[in-house]
Amino acid sequence: MRTSELRDLTKDEVLVRKEELEKEIFNLKIRQATKQIENPLKIRTIKRELARIRTILHEDEMGTRNLATKGETKNA
Repeated sequence: MRTSELRDLTKDEVLVRKEELEKEIFNLKIRQATKQIENPLKIRTIKRELARIRTILHEDEMGTRNLATKGETKNA
């Protein structure tokens, strides 16, 4: 997911996405340890997306950039 797409989501949606990615990376690391992973580079891409999400959440906390609120769309 692109950074601009993540910024259009609400904070709750971003937090849900963060949890999903953390669970997915955990499962991939277990599969990698047991040599059952088809694409080991997927871990890298998920880590990068997770870093983007953490950056966006940090920017929101610091007030640098604000995420969309419920009912608000940034594209309009």
